[in-house]
Amino acid sequence: MKIRNMKKMTKVALALCATMGLGGCDLYVPDLNNPGVESIRDNPTRSSVMSASTGLLIGYRAGMSSQNGYVAQLGTLGREGYILDIADPRYVSEMLSGERLDPGSPAFGGNFWTGPYLNIRNAHTVLDATEIVTGVTDAEKEAIRGFAKTLMALDFLTIINTRDEAGAPIDVNRKLGAELAPIVSKAEVFAHITKLLDEAKVHLQAGGDKFPFKLSAGFVDFDEPATFLKFNRAIRARVAVYTENWPDAQNALDESFLDETGEFDTGVYHVFSGSSGDTGNGLNSANIYANPILLTDALEPLVDSEQKVLDARVADKVTKVEAGKEGNWQGITSDVKFTRYLNNSDPLPIIRNEELILLRAEAHMKQGEDAKAMQLLNFLRTESGEVPAIPEVLTGKPLEDQLLRQRRFSLLFEAGHRWIDMRRYGRLEELRREDPTGVEFKVHHHFPIPVTETDARE
Repeated sequence: MKIRNMKKMTKVALALCATMGLGGCDLYVPDLNNPGVESIRDNPTRSSVMSASTGLLIGYRAGMSSQNGYVAQLGTLGREGYILDIADPRYVSEMLSGERLDPGSPAFGGNFWTGPYLNIRNAHTVLDATEIVTGVTDAEKEAIRGFAKTLMALDFLTIINTRDEAGAPIDVNRKLGAELAPIVSKAEVFAHITKLLDEAKVHLQAGGDKFPFKLSAGFVDFDEPATFLKFNRAIRARVAVYTENWPDAQNALDESFLDETGEFDTGVYHVFSGSSGDTGNGLNSANIYANPILLTDALEPLVDSEQKVLDARVADKVTKVEAGKEGNWQGITSDVKFTRYLNNSDPLPIIRNEELILLRAEAHMKQGEDAKAMQLLNFLRTESGEVPAIPEVLTGKPLEDQLLRQRRFSLLFEAGHRWIDMRRYGRLEELRREDPTGVEFKVHHHFPIPVTETDARE
């Protein structure tokens, strides 16, 4: 793995540290390309370790909400929306109509690689420093380890969600100049993520009553080791579902913050600010449009009526634009915009209770418990979607269709769920139906490994 631009990342972390209300945090993350200044690893202080721990949140958030970030690009591949930027035609010419994603561009096909690995390197630095730092109690060290390994797992999840069958390196905690870590299979990456999350669980259980550093406002109610563990278990459930380990998924959900009849938006979020020096939520970009097909696909028939009603989840998240403000570029026309992120300070979900309900429903379905799955899916239909329940118990493909439909609308434009879901169910080609009229775009299966990485291995 090549590590670059650490100084730039440090400046971003410093700026956000001030604006997040983390007064006096004095975050310092060294230039890891220069072993001579690795003071946090060789001579860590309590304050530097705490500041670097907080900085992991900043590193994980980076690249999630920009116009060319994780949500927008995966949302484009999953036909949730389009980025119609006349200044850069690659949002259509590469992401949709290109024969392949270009591994040479860190903003497109080579995206979601260097940033996550930079943050993984930072997490390893925090873990190494925690072993030798003084003035930190054993319980505090355990809390730091549990936090750092959870964030590391999340970064690896970003990498493998985008690379899928291409795989990725996992043995990356090597000295600079050492032989590059081998690229291993998708299964091995997921096994590594699972291991990190499970190790983090043990650390958090021994982590005392509170973290010795500050978390962002997006972790309200999950900012102590015991409650953060519920977040860790929620991510563990997502990973178990992605790897089709259904008993593990059920166990992790039992230990998470899942509430099968609770508030859908309870969860953990990335937070942003429009303040000077901080990063805003870029998903309110004027260039980002929703896919108009959502307004027809989300129509549901009323009981004993020829009328249809629009699913409330779509009605709440998208709206028609004013006349004259439609997007029209490279064969795409859209008169629909997302309304979930109207301001650059709007939070972005990492994981919510609504997703956990869907994960439980999927685990029930895959274990032959179709009635239980339907009960949860109908709860989402009636309470979140405000559409009628389905009276019969679906089975087989109709039940799978219904699960994917509820995931599509519940998790719309949050974290690339649609593209990931259709891929893991082997149904990516069905996304062609959602292309604009008269246009047939390509269906990309995964992002390639960046050319800088492959060149370094020749």
